[in-house]
Amino acid sequence: MRVTTCQNLLIDADDTLWENNIYFERAIANFISFLNHHEYTPDQVREVLYEVERENIRQHGYGMHSFAMALVRCFEQLSVEPLTPALHDTIRGFAYAIAEHPMEILPEVPETLAELAQRHHLFLVTKGNITEQTGKVERSGLKEHFTAIEVVAEKDAPTYSRVVEKYGLLREQTWMIGNSPKSDINPALEAGLHAVFVPHHNTWMLERDELRPESRDGRLVQVDSFGQLRELF
Repeated sequence: MRVTTCQNLLIDADDTLWENNIYFERAIANFISFLNHHEYTPDQVREVLYEVERENIRQHGYGMHSFAMALVRCFEQLSVEPLTPALHDTIRGFAYAIAEHPMEILPEVPETLAELAQRHHLFLVTKGNITEQTGKVERSGLKEHFTAIEVVAEKDAPTYSRVVEKYGLLREQTWMIGNSPKSDINPALEAGLHAVFVPHHNTWMLERDELRPESRDGRLVQVDSFGQLRELF
């Protein structure tokens, strides 16, 4: 199957165009090792952290600052020793070390975007802290391929509807492409768009969900790699 007419392709960024969650996973592993809890297993510590993160996101959104706060709050909940200023700085350091990693573009992304941009309209749609996300876009070297960049607070059906309306896009010619069932695929289908699921081996736990292709009239396609989009569009 190949879509031959010009389409509007909304494309996710983190863990679709470049690596992201692996750096957070390393920070969590360092935090768990540092905590060295004598009653909770590493998996149990992770579960506590995920719950803290869920609550933190509702209050503070996404990004390294929010993640650092979640690590600190998790430490406060689980540690028997008080949170001293030195401990506070060490724990936050696990989060902010993420910013020191160079951009790691995923395989076939640059050439695939370059080819798709010749035939279709590409829009980067990513959620998170606007300064962090726009900074990553600039450093990635991929900005030139996109008609527009949208950094949103959350990816849900109303957000996708607002993007479609903002740029005057036809829903039947608009696709959301990404690795997250929770944020990229299911809400886009709910908004009446089509979607392409590009699995990533290390999708963030809070982004995992069952694919729900029955959400609306949109079509759901799954590919094995980002490069396969060239065969689809």
